[in-house]
Amino acid sequence: MKTHSLKIIACIAFLGVALHSSNAASPRPIRALLITGGCCHEYGKQKDILKKGIEARANVIVDQIHSDDKSTKPPLPIYGNPDYAKGYDVIIHDECSADIKDPAVIEGVLAPHRKGIPGVNLHCAMHCYRFGEYGKPVKIGDANSHWFEYLGLQSTGHGPQEPIAIRYTDKSHAITKDLADWTSIKEELYNNIQIFPTAKALASGKQTLKQKDGSTKDVDSVVTWVNDYKGTRVFCTTVGHNSATVEDARYLDLVTRGLLWSCGKLDDNGKPKNGYGPSSTTK
Repeated sequence: MKTHSLKIIACIAFLGVALHSSNAASPRPIRALLITGGCCHEYGKQKDILKKGIEARANVIVDQIHSDDKSTKPPLPIYGNPDYAKGYDVIIHDECSADIKDPAVIEGVLAPHRKGIPGVNLHCAMHCYRFGEYGKPVKIGDANSHWFEYLGLQSTGHGPQEPIAIRYTDKSHAITKDLADWTSIKEELYNNIQIFPTAKALASGKQTLKQKDGSTKDVDSVVTWVNDYKGTRVFCTTVGHNSATVEDARYLDLVTRGLLWSCGKLDDNGKPKNGYGPSSTTK
């Protein structure tokens, strides 16, 4: 009996050490800050769809900064606070702040990314922080080019909401590898004024639009890309106006892969690196 008891104690001790070692080896979750609010979107609903969808797909904890303000100048607390991203590994910009035009405020929004914190930018984030003659191609280095340089693409508007046929044009990239082309519900297709040399297109979107004379016209734009912003990884997609699109599994898969890639946690086959998959999530 004594020998048997000693064996049981030894086994329990071994399991305890193994469990402790396993927990010690588990990487901490990626800390992501999601920023939402402003004009024209169901941000109150979409912020929770994104949080739930991303956290279900990867070892990520998503914290939120949100404003219920529906104007193009939402009073987000990040404005005037260049340290707003302290403690985070990645920032998800999903705000719609088209009339935040103060260059000093914009520089504050960019400050964490200039220091190396990756960025994920969704839909209306591409139409934020613009001033001057932004309807024309901006020149790299000019004051009104800074946000576009961070994004890697300049867009200024969109046409009517119609389904977008999304085609992955670079299927060798880790983000898009093995992802299937798909067609969205009615969505906004953002225009491309210019694509910067630091950006790499991953997907295009095509809409077929009816003209006044009854004919149809195909409009094609880059809708997903990555950018090298002064050595910092940035992922962008212009898709995601409607909540039904945001909660589509194909959209959430894409956004989550973009986030993991931006943080260096996506392998070459498009899979989360060890410890960053959904089964590793610890909250």
